[in-house]
Amino acid sequence: MERDGQLELYGLVADRLKEAHAKVRALQVPEGVRMALSRKLLVITSAAKHDLAGAAKRLERLMNDIDEGRFPQDPDTDGSP
Repeated sequence: MERDGQLELYGLVADRLKEAHAKVRALQVPEGVRMALSRKLLVITSAAKHDLAGAAKRLERLMNDIDEGRFPQDPDTDGSP
């Protein structure tokens, strides 16, 4: 029974990661921000291999940040206006 729940969670996380990658590709943000977001998604993907529940939580937080317009700072800029 627990195995079925684990498989269901794998499917859910895989679908959400696919959506997240598509969303990041479609964002109108500087390339440095897009790369930072892509790296975060790759880290979450890797973490899912060892801690699926933790990866699902991290992915949900990242997607909430993206939906609310909270992006990492572009590493190619110094932060000045």
